[in-house]
Amino acid sequence: MPKAVELLRQGRDEELWQMCCGFLNLNLEQFMAIQKRLLLEQIGLLKRCSLGNKIMHGAKPETIEEFREQVLLTTYSDYCPELMAKREDILPAKPALWVHTSGSSGEYPCKWIPITTKYAEELSAIMYGIGIFSSCKGWGDTSALKERPKIVYTVAPRPYMSGALASMLERQTPSDYLPPLDEAESLSFEERIKLGFKQALSQGIDYFFGLSLVLVAVGEKLSQSNGKVDLRPFLLQPKALFRLTKGLLKSKLARRPMLPKDIWSVKGIMCGGLDSVVYKDKIKHLWGRSPLDVYASTEGSIIATQIWDYDSMAFIPNLNFLEFIPEKEHFKWQLDHSYQPKSVLLDEVKAGENYEIVITSFHGGALVRYRIGDMIRITSLSNGKLGIKTPQMVFERRADDLLDFVVIRLTEKTLWQAIEDTGIAYADWTALKKPGQSVLGLYIELKDGYQASESDVAQAVYQQIMHSDNDAYTTSAAHDDLADMINFRVEVNLLPLNAFANYTAQRQAEGADLAHLKPPHINPSEKVLSLLKGKPEAVPEELKVGAGAVV
Repeated sequence: MPKAVELLRQGRDEELWQMCCGFLNLNLEQFMAIQKRLLLEQIGLLKRCSLGNKIMHGAKPETIEEFREQVLLTTYSDYCPELMAKREDILPAKPALWVHTSGSSGEYPCKWIPITTKYAEELSAIMYGIGIFSSCKGWGDTSALKERPKIVYTVAPRPYMSGALASMLERQTPSDYLPPLDEAESLSFEERIKLGFKQALSQGIDYFFGLSLVLVAVGEKLSQSNGKVDLRPFLLQPKALFRLTKGLLKSKLARRPMLPKDIWSVKGIMCGGLDSVVYKDKIKHLWGRSPLDVYASTEGSIIATQIWDYDSMAFIPNLNFLEFIPEKEHFKWQLDHSYQPKSVLLDEVKAGENYEIVITSFHGGALVRYRIGDMIRITSLSNGKLGIKTPQMVFERRADDLLDFVVIRLTEKTLWQAIEDTGIAYADWTALKKPGQSVLGLYIELKDGYQASESDVAQAVYQQIMHSDNDAYTTSAAHDDLADMINFRVEVNLLPLNAFANYTAQRQAEGADLAHLKPPHINPSEKVLSLLKGKPEAVPEELKVGAGAVV
Protein backbone atom coordinates (compact mmCIF):
# COMPACT_ATOMS: atom_id res chain seq x y z
CA MET A 1 0.00 0.00 0.00
CA PRO A 2 1.46 3.41 -0.92
CA LYS A 3 2.04 6.01 1.77
CA ALA A 4 -0.30 8.99 1.95
CA VAL A 5 2.48 11.42 1.08
CA GLU A 6 3.23 9.50 -2.14
CA LEU A 7 -0.38 9.79 -3.27
CA LEU A 8 -0.31 13.50 -2.40
CA ARG A 9 2.87 14.09 -4.44
CA GLN A 10 1.43 12.28 -7.44
CA GLY A 11 -1.84 14.20 -7.32
CA ARG A 12 -3.85 11.01 -6.73
CA ASP A 13 -6.30 12.85 -4.49
CA GLU A 14 -9.26 10.51 -4.82
CA GLU A 15 -7.09 7.49 -3.93
CA LEU A 16 -5.70 9.41 -0.94
CA TRP A 17 -9.20 10.20 0.32
CA GLN A 18 -10.40 6.63 -0.21
CA MET A 19 -7.40 5.22 1.67
CA CYS A 20 -7.62 7.51 4.70
CA CYS A 21 -11.25 8.66 4.76
CA GLY A 22 -13.16 6.08 2.73
CA PHE A 23 -15.13 4.88 5.74
CA LEU A 24 -17.33 7.97 5.31
CA ASN A 25 -18.76 6.45 2.12
CA LEU A 26 -19.93 3.24 3.79
CA ASN A 27 -23.59 2.58 4.36
CA LEU A 28 -24.54 0.85 7.60
CA GLU A 29 -24.66 -2.61 6.04
CA GLN A 30 -21.15 -2.18 4.61
CA PHE A 31 -19.87 -0.81 7.92
CA MET A 32 -21.22 -3.84 9.80
CA ALA A 33 -19.80 -6.24 7.18
CA ILE A 34 -16.29 -4.86 7.87
CA GLN A 35 -16.90 -5.10 11.63
CA LYS A 36 -18.04 -8.70 11.48
CA ARG A 37 -15.34 -9.86 9.03
CA LEU A 38 -12.55 -8.43 11.14
CA LEU A 39 -14.08 -9.78 14.37
CA LEU A 40 -14.22 -13.32 12.96
CA GLU A 41 -10.53 -13.00 12.03
CA GLN A 42 -9.78 -11.78 15.57
CA ILE A 43 -11.75 -14.63 17.18
CA GLY A 44 -9.60 -17.07 15.20
CA LEU A 45 -6.44 -15.48 16.62
CA LEU A 46 -7.86 -15.40 20.15
CA LYS A 47 -8.71 -19.12 20.09
CA ARG A 48 -5.06 -19.91 19.31
CA CYS A 49 -3.43 -17.96 22.16
CA SER A 50 -3.34 -18.40 25.92
CA LEU A 51 -4.64 -14.90 26.67
CA GLY A 52 -7.68 -15.58 24.48
CA ASN A 53 -8.33 -18.87 26.27
CA LYS A 54 -8.11 -17.10 29.62
CA ILE A 55 -10.38 -14.18 28.70
CA MET A 56 -12.94 -16.36 26.89
CA HIS A 57 -12.84 -18.99 29.67
CA GLY A 58 -12.22 -21.76 27.17
CA ALA A 59 -15.13 -20.82 24.91
CA LYS A 60 -14.65 -21.48 21.18
CA PRO A 61 -17.23 -19.28 19.47
CA GLU A 62 -17.72 -19.78 15.75
CA THR A 63 -20.09 -16.89 15.06
CA ILE A 64 -20.55 -13.29 16.15
CA GLU A 65 -23.68 -14.31 18.06
CA GLU A 66 -21.85 -17.08 19.94
CA PHE A 67 -19.01 -14.69 20.74
CA ARG A 68 -21.38 -12.17 22.35
CA GLU A 69 -23.29 -14.89 24.21
CA GLN A 70 -20.34 -16.91 25.49
CA VAL A 71 -17.69 -14.28 26.25
CA LEU A 72 -18.13 -12.05 29.29
CA LEU A 73 -17.48 -8.31 29.37
CA THR A 74 -14.00 -7.45 30.66
CA THR A 75 -12.08 -4.68 32.44
CA TYR A 76 -8.34 -4.20 32.72
CA SER A 77 -8.07 -6.34 35.84
CA ASP A 78 -9.00 -9.37 33.70
CA TYR A 79 -5.75 -8.92 31.76
CA CYS A 80 -3.51 -8.71 34.80
CA PRO A 81 -0.79 -9.69 35.48
CA GLU A 82 -0.04 -10.61 31.85
CA LEU A 83 -0.37 -7.17 30.22
CA MET A 84 1.21 -5.45 33.20
CA ALA A 85 4.26 -7.67 32.67
CA LYS A 86 4.10 -6.97 28.90
CA ARG A 87 4.14 -10.67 28.12
CA GLU A 88 4.23 -11.10 24.36
CA ASP A 89 4.14 -14.90 24.31
CA ILE A 90 0.48 -15.03 25.38
CA LEU A 91 -0.89 -12.50 22.88
CA PRO A 92 -2.89 -13.12 19.67
CA ALA A 93 -0.10 -11.47 17.63
CA LYS A 94 3.34 -10.03 18.33
CA PRO A 95 3.15 -6.32 19.20
CA ALA A 96 5.16 -3.66 17.40
CA LEU A 97 4.98 -1.37 20.43
CA TRP A 98 3.37 -0.95 23.82
CA VAL A 99 1.49 2.12 25.02
CA HIS A 100 0.23 2.95 28.45
CA THR A 101 -2.22 5.17 30.24
CA SER A 102 -2.81 5.97 33.89
CA GLY A 103 -3.89 3.17 36.17
CA SER A 104 -6.25 2.98 39.11
CA SER A 105 -4.88 3.84 42.51
CA GLY A 106 -4.33 0.70 44.57
CA GLU A 107 -4.88 -1.66 41.61
CA TYR A 108 -1.99 -1.11 39.20
CA PRO A 109 0.37 1.77 38.42
CA CYS A 110 -0.70 2.02 34.76
CA LYS A 111 -2.42 0.15 31.93
CA TRP A 112 -0.10 -1.32 29.30
CA ILE A 113 -1.69 -2.04 25.91
CA PRO A 114 0.04 -3.81 22.97
CA ILE A 115 -0.29 -2.53 19.39
CA THR A 116 0.52 -4.80 16.46
CA THR A 117 2.16 -3.75 13.19
CA LYS A 118 -1.07 -4.26 11.24
CA TYR A 119 -3.05 -2.22 13.77
CA ALA A 120 -0.47 0.58 13.63
CA GLU A 121 -0.65 0.66 9.80
CA GLU A 122 -4.43 0.97 9.83
CA LEU A 123 -4.27 3.57 12.59
CA SER A 124 -1.67 5.69 10.78
CA ALA A 125 -3.97 6.03 7.75
CA ILE A 126 -6.85 7.10 10.01
CA MET A 127 -4.54 9.64 11.67
CA TYR A 128 -3.68 11.14 8.29
CA GLY A 129 -7.39 11.22 7.45
CA ILE A 130 -8.08 13.20 10.61
CA GLY A 131 -5.44 15.69 9.50
CA ILE A 132 -7.31 15.98 6.19
CA PHE A 133 -10.64 16.56 7.98
CA SER A 134 -9.12 19.31 10.13
CA SER A 135 -8.00 21.35 7.12
CA CYS A 136 -10.31 20.55 4.18
CA LYS A 137 -13.42 22.25 2.84
CA GLY A 138 -15.09 19.06 1.67
CA TRP A 139 -14.58 15.62 0.13
CA GLY A 140 -11.56 15.44 -2.15
CA ASP A 141 -9.99 18.74 -1.03
CA THR A 142 -6.23 18.47 -0.49
CA SER A 143 -5.36 22.15 -1.05
CA ALA A 144 -4.20 22.67 2.56
CA LEU A 145 -2.03 19.54 2.74
CA LYS A 146 1.76 19.77 2.72
CA GLU A 147 4.29 17.05 2.01
CA ARG A 148 6.14 17.89 5.23
CA PRO A 149 3.78 19.61 7.71
CA LYS A 150 4.96 21.52 10.78
CA ILE A 151 3.12 20.34 13.89
CA VAL A 152 3.36 21.80 17.40
CA TYR A 153 3.85 18.94 19.86
CA THR A 154 1.93 19.43 23.13
CA VAL A 155 0.90 15.88 24.02
CA ALA A 156 2.19 13.35 26.52
CA PRO A 157 5.27 11.54 25.15
CA ARG A 158 5.55 7.90 24.20
CA PRO A 159 4.68 5.39 25.59
CA TYR A 160 1.46 7.36 26.15
CA MET A 161 -0.99 6.81 23.29
CA SER A 162 -1.01 10.51 22.35
CA GLY A 163 2.76 10.41 21.79
CA ALA A 164 2.44 7.13 19.90
CA LEU A 165 -0.19 8.68 17.61
CA ALA A 166 2.22 11.50 16.80
CA SER A 167 4.90 9.02 15.79
CA MET A 168 2.43 6.88 13.81
CA LEU A 169 1.58 9.81 11.57
CA GLU A 170 5.15 9.63 10.32
CA ARG A 171 4.34 6.20 8.84
CA GLN A 172 2.28 8.14 6.27
CA THR A 173 4.21 11.39 5.87
CA PRO A 174 7.45 12.98 7.10
CA SER A 175 6.57 15.66 9.64
CA ASP A 176 8.44 18.44 11.40
CA TYR A 177 7.36 18.36 15.01
CA LEU A 178 8.06 21.43 17.11
CA PRO A 179 10.09 20.47 19.07
CA PRO A 180 11.28 17.28 17.28
CA LEU A 181 9.88 14.07 18.79
CA ASP A 182 13.15 12.76 20.24
CA GLU A 183 13.92 16.13 21.82
CA ALA A 184 10.34 16.71 22.98
CA GLU A 185 10.20 13.42 24.84
CA SER A 186 13.22 14.36 26.94
CA LEU A 187 11.61 17.61 28.12
CA SER A 188 8.99 18.33 30.76
CA PHE A 189 5.49 19.22 29.58
CA GLU A 190 6.07 22.89 30.36
CA GLU A 191 9.42 22.95 28.55
CA ARG A 192 7.92 21.25 25.48
CA ILE A 193 5.22 23.89 25.14
CA LYS A 194 7.57 26.83 25.59
CA LEU A 195 10.12 25.47 23.11
CA GLY A 196 7.47 24.39 20.59
CA PHE A 197 5.89 27.83 20.30
CA LYS A 198 9.28 29.55 20.37
CA GLN A 199 10.35 27.46 17.36
CA ALA A 200 6.99 28.13 15.71
CA LEU A 201 7.76 31.85 15.65
CA SER A 202 10.60 31.15 13.21
CA GLN A 203 9.29 28.09 11.42
CA GLY A 204 5.53 28.64 11.41
CA ILE A 205 2.71 26.21 12.28
CA ASP A 206 0.67 24.09 9.88
CA TYR A 207 -1.14 21.91 12.40
CA PHE A 208 -1.70 21.75 16.12
CA PHE A 209 -2.11 18.31 17.74
CA GLY A 210 -2.69 18.28 21.46
CA LEU A 211 -4.59 19.83 24.33
CA SER A 212 -7.18 22.52 23.75
CA LEU A 213 -6.29 24.04 27.09
CA VAL A 214 -2.79 24.80 25.81
CA LEU A 215 -4.16 26.73 22.84
CA VAL A 216 -6.41 28.76 25.12
CA ALA A 217 -3.61 29.47 27.61
CA VAL A 218 -1.16 30.57 24.89
CA GLY A 219 -3.80 32.70 23.18
CA GLU A 220 -4.98 34.40 26.37
CA LYS A 221 -1.45 35.14 27.53
CA LEU A 222 -0.67 36.71 24.15
CA SER A 223 -3.85 38.81 24.14
CA GLN A 224 -3.07 40.08 27.64
CA SER A 225 0.26 41.49 26.49
CA ASN A 226 -1.65 44.60 25.27
CA GLY A 227 0.63 44.89 22.25
CA LYS A 228 3.68 45.38 24.49
CA VAL A 229 5.97 42.83 22.88
CA ASP A 230 9.71 43.32 23.18
CA LEU A 231 11.05 42.68 19.67
CA ARG A 232 14.74 43.07 20.56
CA PRO A 233 15.33 39.36 21.37
CA PHE A 234 14.18 38.53 17.81
CA LEU A 235 16.48 40.91 15.92
CA LEU A 236 18.72 37.97 14.91
CA GLN A 237 15.70 35.82 13.98
CA PRO A 238 14.28 37.55 10.91
CA LYS A 239 11.40 35.11 10.35
CA ALA A 240 10.25 35.37 13.95
CA LEU A 241 10.63 39.16 13.86
CA PHE A 242 8.55 39.33 10.66
CA ARG A 243 5.74 37.20 12.16
CA LEU A 244 5.57 39.26 15.33
CA THR A 245 5.69 42.58 13.48
CA LYS A 246 2.94 41.40 11.12
CA GLY A 247 0.88 40.24 14.10
CA LEU A 248 1.24 43.57 15.88
CA LEU A 249 0.21 45.44 12.75
CA LYS A 250 -2.87 43.24 12.22
CA SER A 251 -4.01 43.69 15.79
CA LYS A 252 -3.55 47.46 15.69
CA LEU A 253 -5.55 47.71 12.47
CA ALA A 254 -8.30 45.63 14.11
CA ARG A 255 -8.04 47.79 17.25
CA ARG A 256 -7.77 44.86 19.62
CA PRO A 257 -5.07 42.91 21.47
CA MET A 258 -2.81 40.68 19.40
CA LEU A 259 -4.10 37.13 18.97
CA PRO A 260 -2.36 33.95 17.74
CA LYS A 261 -4.28 34.17 14.44
CA ASP A 262 -2.45 37.45 13.77
CA ILE A 263 0.89 35.60 13.92
CA TRP A 264 0.13 32.17 12.48
CA SER A 265 -2.23 30.85 9.79
CA VAL A 266 -2.94 27.38 11.17
CA LYS A 267 -4.33 24.91 8.62
CA GLY A 268 -5.76 22.41 11.09
CA ILE A 269 -6.29 21.87 14.82
CA MET A 270 -6.77 18.35 16.17
CA CYS A 271 -7.78 17.93 19.80
CA GLY A 272 -9.44 15.44 22.07
CA GLY A 273 -11.13 15.50 25.46
CA LEU A 274 -13.90 17.49 27.07
CA ASP A 275 -11.95 20.75 26.94
CA SER A 276 -12.26 20.72 23.13
CA VAL A 277 -16.04 21.04 23.40
CA VAL A 278 -15.90 23.64 26.17
CA TYR A 279 -13.22 25.82 24.56
CA LYS A 280 -14.12 25.48 20.88
CA ASP A 281 -15.49 29.05 20.57
CA LYS A 282 -12.49 30.51 22.40
CA ILE A 283 -10.10 28.60 20.16
CA LYS A 284 -11.90 29.79 17.02
CA HIS A 285 -11.68 33.39 18.29
CA LEU A 286 -8.01 33.15 19.28
CA TRP A 287 -6.61 30.99 16.48
CA GLY A 288 -9.05 31.62 13.64
CA ARG A 289 -9.93 27.96 13.22
CA SER A 290 -12.22 25.51 15.00
CA PRO A 291 -10.67 22.48 16.71
CA LEU A 292 -11.51 19.08 15.24
CA ASP A 293 -12.69 16.86 18.08
CA VAL A 294 -11.46 13.26 18.12
CA TYR A 295 -12.76 10.54 20.44
CA ALA A 296 -9.81 8.36 21.36
CA SER A 297 -8.49 6.28 24.26
CA THR A 298 -5.35 4.33 25.01
CA GLU A 299 -7.24 1.06 24.89
CA GLY A 300 -9.21 1.73 21.71
CA SER A 301 -6.99 4.30 19.97
CA ILE A 302 -9.25 6.33 17.63
CA ILE A 303 -12.89 5.29 17.92
CA ALA A 304 -14.65 8.21 16.22
CA THR A 305 -13.87 11.63 14.79
CA GLN A 306 -15.52 14.84 13.73
CA ILE A 307 -15.31 15.68 10.06
CA TRP A 308 -15.25 18.95 8.16
CA ASP A 309 -18.66 20.13 9.41
CA TYR A 310 -17.30 20.09 13.00
CA ASP A 311 -20.53 18.52 14.26
CA SER A 312 -21.07 15.01 15.66
CA MET A 313 -18.47 12.28 15.19
CA ALA A 314 -18.38 9.39 12.73
CA PHE A 315 -17.29 5.92 13.91
CA ILE A 316 -14.17 4.16 12.60
CA PRO A 317 -14.97 0.61 11.37
CA ASN A 318 -11.58 -1.09 11.07
CA LEU A 319 -9.79 -0.70 14.41
CA ASN A 320 -12.21 -2.13 16.98
CA PHE A 321 -15.43 -4.14 17.08
CA LEU A 322 -17.99 -1.84 18.67
CA GLU A 323 -20.73 -2.79 21.11
CA PHE A 324 -22.99 -0.46 23.04
CA ILE A 325 -24.52 -1.02 26.49
CA PRO A 326 -27.76 0.98 26.79
CA GLU A 327 -27.76 3.38 29.74
CA LYS A 328 -30.61 1.49 31.42
CA GLU A 329 -28.55 -1.70 31.30
CA HIS A 330 -25.56 0.20 32.68
CA PHE A 331 -27.65 1.42 35.63
CA LYS A 332 -28.81 -2.15 36.32
CA TRP A 333 -25.17 -3.19 36.50
CA GLN A 334 -24.39 -0.30 38.87
CA LEU A 335 -26.97 -1.67 41.30
CA ASP A 336 -25.68 -5.24 40.98
CA HIS A 337 -22.15 -5.79 39.66
CA SER A 338 -22.81 -9.49 39.17
CA TYR A 339 -25.30 -8.56 36.45
CA GLN A 340 -24.04 -8.89 32.87
CA PRO A 341 -25.50 -5.94 30.95
CA LYS A 342 -26.81 -6.61 27.47
CA SER A 343 -25.27 -4.82 24.51
CA VAL A 344 -26.41 -3.80 21.04
CA LEU A 345 -24.46 -3.25 17.83
CA LEU A 346 -24.15 -0.08 15.78
CA ASP A 347 -27.06 -1.09 13.52
CA GLU A 348 -29.29 -1.33 16.61
CA VAL A 349 -28.56 1.97 18.40
CA LYS A 350 -31.23 4.67 18.71
CA ALA A 351 -30.82 8.40 18.18
CA GLY A 352 -30.85 10.43 21.39
CA GLU A 353 -29.87 7.48 23.60
CA ASN A 354 -26.77 7.13 25.78
CA TYR A 355 -24.58 4.03 25.66
CA GLU A 356 -21.53 2.71 27.47
CA ILE A 357 -19.05 1.74 24.78
CA VAL A 358 -17.42 -1.71 24.60
CA ILE A 359 -14.57 -2.65 22.25
CA THR A 360 -12.78 -5.74 20.95
CA SER A 361 -9.41 -4.98 19.37
CA PHE A 362 -8.83 -5.99 15.75
CA HIS A 363 -5.61 -7.03 13.98
CA GLY A 364 -4.23 -9.21 16.78
CA GLY A 365 -4.91 -6.82 19.64
CA ALA A 366 -5.42 -8.00 23.20
CA LEU A 367 -8.72 -6.53 24.41
CA VAL A 368 -11.94 -8.56 24.25
CA ARG A 369 -15.39 -7.08 24.96
CA TYR A 370 -13.55 -4.45 26.99
CA ARG A 371 -15.36 -1.75 28.94
CA ILE A 372 -13.45 1.49 28.43
CA GLY A 373 -15.62 3.26 31.00
CA ASP A 374 -17.02 5.94 28.66
CA MET A 375 -20.62 6.92 27.98
CA ILE A 376 -21.41 8.25 24.51
CA ARG A 377 -24.61 9.64 23.01
CA ILE A 378 -25.94 8.79 19.56
CA THR A 379 -26.99 12.14 18.12
CA SER A 380 -28.46 10.84 14.87
CA LEU A 381 -28.51 7.74 12.67
CA SER A 382 -26.87 9.56 9.75
CA ASN A 383 -25.45 12.90 8.64
CA GLY A 384 -27.82 13.89 5.87
CA LYS A 385 -26.03 17.16 5.21
CA LEU A 386 -22.84 15.36 4.19
CA GLY A 387 -24.46 12.17 2.93
CA ILE A 388 -22.96 9.96 5.65
CA LYS A 389 -25.17 6.92 6.25
CA THR A 390 -23.88 5.65 9.61
CA PRO A 391 -24.82 6.74 13.17
CA GLN A 392 -23.16 9.84 14.62
CA MET A 393 -22.02 10.33 18.22
CA VAL A 394 -20.68 12.71 20.84
CA PHE A 395 -18.76 11.89 23.99
CA GLU A 396 -21.16 12.25 26.92
CA ARG A 397 -19.17 11.48 30.06
CA ARG A 398 -17.08 8.98 31.93
CA ALA A 399 -19.40 6.20 33.00
CA ASP A 400 -18.64 6.89 36.67
CA ASP A 401 -18.65 10.73 36.72
CA LEU A 402 -22.39 11.37 36.91
CA LEU A 403 -23.49 13.71 39.69
CA ASP A 404 -27.13 12.67 40.07
CA PHE A 405 -29.49 15.05 41.86
CA VAL A 406 -32.63 13.14 40.73
CA VAL A 407 -34.07 15.87 38.48
CA ILE A 408 -30.68 17.36 37.62
CA ARG A 409 -27.92 15.12 36.30
CA LEU A 410 -24.54 16.76 35.87
CA THR A 411 -21.55 15.36 34.04
CA GLU A 412 -18.08 16.84 33.84
CA LYS A 413 -18.93 18.23 30.42
CA THR A 414 -22.24 19.85 31.38
CA LEU A 415 -20.87 21.35 34.59
CA TRP A 416 -17.71 22.62 32.87
CA GLN A 417 -19.82 24.27 30.18
CA ALA A 418 -22.01 25.91 32.83
CA ILE A 419 -18.95 27.33 34.61
CA GLU A 420 -17.49 28.54 31.32
CA ASP A 421 -20.77 30.21 30.35
CA THR A 422 -20.77 32.34 33.51
CA GLY A 423 -17.90 34.38 32.07
CA ILE A 424 -16.05 34.14 35.39
CA ALA A 425 -12.26 34.09 35.00
CA TYR A 426 -11.10 30.87 36.67
CA ALA A 427 -7.91 28.81 36.75
CA ASP A 428 -9.54 25.41 37.38
CA TRP A 429 -12.21 23.66 39.41
CA THR A 430 -13.32 20.41 40.99
CA ALA A 431 -16.76 19.37 42.23
CA LEU A 432 -18.68 16.71 44.12
CA LYS A 433 -22.15 15.88 45.39
CA LYS A 434 -22.29 16.37 49.14
CA PRO A 435 -23.28 13.06 50.78
CA GLY A 436 -26.97 12.83 51.60
CA GLN A 437 -27.71 16.32 50.28
CA SER A 438 -28.90 17.87 47.02
CA VAL A 439 -25.88 20.16 47.11
CA LEU A 440 -23.25 20.58 44.43
CA GLY A 441 -19.98 21.39 46.17
CA LEU A 442 -17.84 23.41 43.76
CA TYR A 443 -14.21 24.23 44.57
CA ILE A 444 -12.88 26.86 42.20
CA GLU A 445 -9.81 29.09 41.87
CA LEU A 446 -10.32 32.51 40.33
CA LYS A 447 -7.64 34.15 38.20
CA ASP A 448 -6.58 37.41 36.55
CA GLY A 449 -7.56 39.36 39.65
CA TYR A 450 -11.24 38.47 39.21
CA GLN A 451 -13.18 39.56 42.28
CA ALA A 452 -16.33 37.74 43.35
CA SER A 453 -17.77 36.31 46.52
CA GLU A 454 -18.54 32.64 46.98
CA SER A 455 -22.27 33.41 46.91
CA ASP A 456 -21.89 35.41 43.66
CA VAL A 457 -20.10 32.53 41.95
CA ALA A 458 -22.61 30.02 43.32
CA GLN A 459 -25.53 32.04 42.00
CA ALA A 460 -23.96 32.47 38.56
CA VAL A 461 -23.22 28.74 38.20
CA TYR A 462 -26.69 27.82 39.51
CA GLN A 463 -28.33 30.06 36.92
CA GLN A 464 -26.33 28.50 34.09
CA ILE A 465 -27.18 24.98 35.25
CA MET A 466 -30.90 25.72 35.55
CA HIS A 467 -31.19 27.51 32.24
CA SER A 468 -28.85 25.41 30.13
CA ASP A 469 -30.22 23.90 26.94
CA ASN A 470 -28.18 20.76 27.55
CA ASP A 471 -30.00 17.44 27.31
CA ALA A 472 -29.03 16.61 30.89
CA TYR A 473 -31.84 18.79 32.17
CA THR A 474 -34.87 20.66 30.90
CA THR A 475 -35.78 24.30 31.29
CA SER A 476 -39.46 23.97 32.07
CA ALA A 477 -41.15 25.60 35.03
CA ALA A 478 -42.05 22.10 36.25
CA HIS A 479 -38.36 21.22 36.28
CA ASP A 480 -37.58 24.35 38.31
CA ASP A 481 -40.30 23.41 40.77
CA LEU A 482 -38.82 19.93 41.20
CA ALA A 483 -35.37 21.41 41.73
CA ASP A 484 -36.85 23.65 44.42
CA MET A 485 -38.62 20.67 45.97
CA ILE A 486 -35.37 18.74 46.43
CA ASN A 487 -33.68 21.98 47.53
CA PHE A 488 -30.95 21.72 44.90
CA ARG A 489 -28.28 24.36 45.39
CA VAL A 490 -24.69 25.17 44.53
CA GLU A 491 -22.20 25.73 47.33
CA VAL A 492 -18.90 27.35 46.30
CA ASN A 493 -15.53 27.28 48.03
CA LEU A 494 -13.01 29.75 46.61
CA LEU A 495 -9.54 28.19 46.60
CA PRO A 496 -6.31 30.11 47.30
CA LEU A 497 -4.39 31.71 44.46
CA ASN A 498 -2.21 29.15 42.63
CA ALA A 499 -3.96 26.26 44.40
CA PHE A 500 -4.05 24.08 41.26
CA ALA A 501 -0.58 25.07 40.04
CA ASN A 502 0.94 24.31 43.43
CA TYR A 503 -0.96 21.02 43.61
CA THR A 504 0.55 20.01 40.26
CA ALA A 505 4.04 21.07 41.35
CA GLN A 506 3.74 19.09 44.55
CA ARG A 507 2.51 15.96 42.77
CA GLN A 508 5.32 16.33 40.24
CA ALA A 509 7.88 16.53 43.02
CA GLU A 510 6.40 13.37 44.54
CA GLY A 511 7.09 11.58 41.24
CA ALA A 512 3.44 11.20 40.26
CA ASP A 513 2.57 9.86 36.83
CA LEU A 514 1.82 12.51 34.20
CA ALA A 515 -1.86 11.56 34.14
CA HIS A 516 -2.14 12.12 37.89
CA LEU A 517 -0.63 15.60 38.08
CA LYS A 518 -4.01 17.35 37.97
CA PRO A 519 -6.90 16.65 40.35
CA PRO A 520 -10.07 15.15 38.84
CA HIS A 521 -12.90 17.53 38.00
CA ILE A 522 -15.52 15.18 39.44
CA ASN A 523 -15.51 13.51 42.86
CA PRO A 524 -12.08 14.49 44.21
CA SER A 525 -10.86 12.58 47.26
CA GLU A 526 -10.51 14.15 50.70
CA LYS A 527 -6.74 14.13 50.22
CA VAL A 528 -7.04 16.07 46.97
CA LEU A 529 -9.35 18.63 48.55
CA SER A 530 -7.09 19.09 51.56
CA LEU A 531 -4.10 19.75 49.27
CA LEU A 532 -6.09 22.25 47.21
CA LYS A 533 -7.49 24.06 50.25
CA GLY A 534 -4.11 24.26 51.96
CA LYS A 535 -2.42 27.64 52.22
CA PRO A 536 0.15 28.31 49.48
CA GLU A 537 2.72 28.99 52.19
CA ALA A 538 2.52 25.32 53.12
CA VAL A 539 4.02 24.38 49.76
CA PRO A 540 7.84 24.41 49.76
CA GLU A 541 9.13 27.58 48.12
CA GLU A 542 10.97 25.69 45.39
CA LEU A 543 7.72 23.99 44.34
CA LYS A 544 5.57 27.10 44.05
CA VAL A 545 4.34 27.80 40.55
CA GLY A 546 2.98 31.00 39.06
CA ALA A 547 -0.53 30.90 37.66
CA GLY A 548 0.61 31.33 34.08
CA ALA A 549 3.86 29.40 34.21
CA VAL A 550 2.78 26.71 31.77
CA VAL A 551 3.23 28.93 28.72
